[in-house]
Amino acid sequence: METNQHYTQLLQDLKVRISHSRYIAARLVNREQLMLYFNVGKLLYDKITEQNWGDKVLEQIASDLKEQMPDLRGFSASSLKKMRQFYTAYESHPIGPLLTVQLQSADKQSDIIGPLLTVQLQGVKADSWNTATIQMEDSLLSNFFSITFTHHLILLNKCKAQEERMFYIQRAAEEYWSVSVLEHHIKENLFLQIGKLNHNFDATIDAIDSTTAAELFKDKYLLDYLQLDDDHNEGEIEHRIVSNITEFILKMGKGFTFIGNQFRLDVDGHEFSIDLLFYNRILRRLVAFEIKKDRFKPEYTGQLHFYLNVLDDKIKLPDELPSIGIILCKEKQNSIVQYSIRNMNTPMGVATFMNSSEPPAEIQQVLPDSDQLRKLI
Repeated sequence: METNQHYTQLLQDLKVRISHSRYIAARLVNREQLMLYFNVGKLLYDKITEQNWGDKVLEQIASDLKEQMPDLRGFSASSLKKMRQFYTAYESHPIGPLLTVQLQSADKQSDIIGPLLTVQLQGVKADSWNTATIQMEDSLLSNFFSITFTHHLILLNKCKAQEERMFYIQRAAEEYWSVSVLEHHIKENLFLQIGKLNHNFDATIDAIDSTTAAELFKDKYLLDYLQLDDDHNEGEIEHRIVSNITEFILKMGKGFTFIGNQFRLDVDGHEFSIDLLFYNRILRRLVAFEIKKDRFKPEYTGQLHFYLNVLDDKIKLPDELPSIGIILCKEKQNSIVQYSIRNMNTPMGVATFMNSSEPPAEIQQVLPDSDQLRKLI
């Protein structure tokens, strides 16, 4: 059969429908799995507490479940313990009662994610909820169901504060983080980095975009996956980043597209090169990264200021906003950075990169080693 425009459009429509259905199905499966694990955790916690049973009963329960349901997978004693941990972590959190309401209503409500929360909230002391609260809880629950049980376990084991967990749940859901990306951001302590970048965005970008940009860029970038050491020069660091550009972009944040490295700028026959050039769809701006393997120096801002002016004049499209620059260096002193960027009229920030998540050598020298630590304990 000869293909034509109608046939091509039909194929495209089918692909969209199938992909959308698969996405919805995956979300439903994940939601049901999380609800099941929360419910199992609740049943175990309530009964074991009520009967004052010890943890060894979990092994007996797992064994009996396996005997009576031979095809059952994922319900070992250790898995049951994790489900109980999952329940106890959130029972007193605002999300706990919402999950409990869904469990109580499971047999009465149709399985429609969107209207479900609103309908259920209306039945739970509606007079105590205002519209803003309902919207906030709707978003909270949607994010909670958007990440897997493995994501949740990592957060439970590595983030003790509820506020920190909620931060990572929201970012992981909104930016579609894999488990490895979540672990990376926890390792680089992203939660404490938000808003810490030295920048001049407040003076060079309007208020809304300034806040977005400040939250999008980090103060410290963990590049341990590049396997760098102190002997690598700037060109080698750039090469490692380009060789791992997919992972670099995934761990940078949302909305980044890689344009190129050693991006050439021509000014009256003189050539200049930007180390790494990106475009960010959220900000609608070109983003230039300059890599410096040593401590920040004030003259670096002048070079970046020049690059940003040329980008805006020769490369930026008419519907795009002015470019942003980030200097990525090994070390910096905040006071020197602030004096250097204060009066620059192009938006820029200064961040540092780490080769590993270990403390710097000068700090390690004053810390006890493992043997000394054992003696202290």
